Amino acid sequence: MSETIDGVTLPRVHELLQLAELERGKPEVWASPSASERPVRWAHVVAGRVSADLLDGQEFLLTTGADWPTGGPALKRLVTELCDAGVSALVLELGTRFHTPPPELREVLEARDIAFVALHRQVKFVQLTQAIHRRILSAQHEALEAKEHVHHLFTELGLNRSPVDYMIEHIAATMQAPVVLENTSGQVIAWSSPRTGAPAESVLAPWAGGRYETYGRGETTSEAITLRVPVEAQGVRWGTLTALEGPPHPAGRHTVLELGATAVALRRLADGTDEWLQLSAKHLFDTLLGGRYRNDTELMTQLTAAGLPFEKRSLFGLALTGSGDFGSHVSLERAILETALRRAIAPEGFAMIADDPDAQGAVSLLALVSLPDNDERAHLVAERGVPPLIAERLDRELDMLVPGSTPAEWRAHLSLGTRSGDQRSAATLRGLLTSIEGVRAAGTLPATATTGRVTVQEATGQPLAYLLRDLEGSQSLQHFVDSVLGPVLDHDRGRGPGHTGDLTEVLAAYLATPTNRSLAATRARLSRSVFYQRLALIEELLGVDLSDGGTITTLTVALTAHGLHS
Repeated sequence: MSETIDGVTLPRVHELLQLAELERGKPEVWASPSASERPVRWAHVVAGRVSADLLDGQEFLLTTGADWPTGGPALKRLVTELCDAGVSALVLELGTRFHTPPPELREVLEARDIAFVALHRQVKFVQLTQAIHRRILSAQHEALEAKEHVHHLFTELGLNRSPVDYMIEHIAATMQAPVVLENTSGQVIAWSSPRTGAPAESVLAPWAGGRYETYGRGETTSEAITLRVPVEAQGVRWGTLTALEGPPHPAGRHTVLELGATAVALRRLADGTDEWLQLSAKHLFDTLLGGRYRNDTELMTQLTAAGLPFEKRSLFGLALTGSGDFGSHVSLERAILETALRRAIAPEGFAMIADDPDAQGAVSLLALVSLPDNDERAHLVAERGVPPLIAERLDRELDMLVPGSTPAEWRAHLSLGTRSGDQRSAATLRGLLTSIEGVRAAGTLPATATTGRVTVQEATGQPLAYLLRDLEGSQSLQHFVDSVLGPVLDHDRGRGPGHTGDLTEVLAAYLATPTNRSLAATRARLSRSVFYQRLALIEELLGVDLSDGGTITTLTVALTAHGLHS
């Protein structure tokens, strides 16, 4: 495994032993495999007795042994001092002071696992040191050029205000290793792997399992291991950048990762908003809704790593849309809706929130929510006319956040999907996908409950509407509506004597409570006599009996489908 010093990959002892300048001396080598792997920082010629204090360590020592003790404890003591100084190898040229390798010298070097080379023919030390230093300086020059290139690349990304996920892709491509950006809570914000088709579960497993802290914090600069560096600027830390195992880089893997972390931190500093939360959620919704995953395990790994727990949780999808004039900039409306939702499910709840890509004009958010199994906010059905608890919590938060200048008619429309809760993770994931897909397919339906500024539609309370929304746009459905309700719709669009224009409203009120016409008349805001006259007109126009159960069912389906288009 290579080692770097200041970003420079150092040559190892066995590489230098292959130099032609050294081979001319007919070297006899004693070196274990580990001794051969020692890095070499510099070549140093020892003339006479050398003080160990003059050495910095990792030197490739060359000597003739002039003025050295010829053997015994004195030679052992001298060589031990050199070993203590951290030399990487000792090359002794025979013939001047020693005619054969001294056994005391070999004994000490072998005990310390340091390579020993005896040259049986004279060589020019100046040529040998030049060859070694060229090798080292060439690596330094390459490292400087590589570092300059990486610095220029990341600087350009910053000046171009490139998205954070795009920057992570470039860092991973530069390092030829998977790179993961996480926030201070250990949740994955963005990740990339240069290996095409690298499964998410193999890269993100430590984060999905909450084991990311087991990775080192960058204390070592070894080339192949996992490295982690903080993403921070001006004393503020936003997260950590991790590079998994990968090949060496001329500039040093640790240097590249630090330059990448600096670029990401400066991008975060310049942005001034919590772009990271939106970035992670947008990527995951693109993955989920676009079907850009190979299996449930891969998708669940990404969701869990991003901070959406599954185990012993109730999960569901929802949409939150601003309805009416907010009276201020849409960015403030969006921020208030997202903040209110996060506070409504805090502290036990977690959510992934992103903009609805299909929203046209209005501020509309999609969210995947995870709550504890026993959390009352996971009960998504209104009971006895009381809205679900999550809607009431949302209204309370909005009441504290919405500016006083907001028009009274503005509402937050909450569309709740079906709840998914199961001990089997695969079933929970399938249910979550069904929940969010149902919310998107249904769009905006008439509210089933209202609390303050929050109107609610519930998938479980409006199964017919959700089913028909899935069929929206089909010619057969439109033909069905026209054939069933055509005369009533034509009447309401007409003008002049006999055209009241309210028959669809009267029919809707009646179908809501077909067994209590008095209550239906009250809801239609008509006297009973007028209401009964309208019902009689509907029966005449459609040629039906409104007391017939089959007729009530057919009209309910047709009127619900019509309401989705109006």
